[in-house]
Amino acid sequence: MANDRASSENRTDALELAEDLRATLGRFVRLVKNEANTPTTSQSETLSLLDRSGPLSVAELANLRNVRHQSMRLVTAQLELDGLVGKLPNPADGRSQLLSITQKGREELSRSREARTLKIAALIDERLSNQDKQTLQAAILVIERLM
Repeated sequence: MANDRASSENRTDALELAEDLRATLGRFVRLVKNEANTPTTSQSETLSLLDRSGPLSVAELANLRNVRHQSMRLVTAQLELDGLVGKLPNPADGRSQLLSITQKGREELSRSREARTLKIAALIDERLSNQDKQTLQAAILVIERLM
């Protein structure tokens, strides 16, 4: 009986910790992206996928990002309009096209990553003591163990 209660308490603690982590990381990512003036999550995630995976169809991108096809079509249309992605013929299906990140898209992706890194570094320098920086380093290692 005591083991059941302890297990239940541990589960509740894990759920509360998980929710706190999710909410805090979400707010942090939104803050950094906003203050670093970087693209929306949908745009940056799409560019990152194309950079890592190579050319993909809109359907493949939608599937990988777990969004509706129409939503992905809107995101990629804006990226194409901005010159960050281009279209290529699909060798597996002549009726469709693949999307590929352009050099401008790679440069934008790199600029965005650098801007976010610089913003995070500035926040660390402005707000954290040396002790806090050590704690943050330890926390990063703990988070990496969750992956």
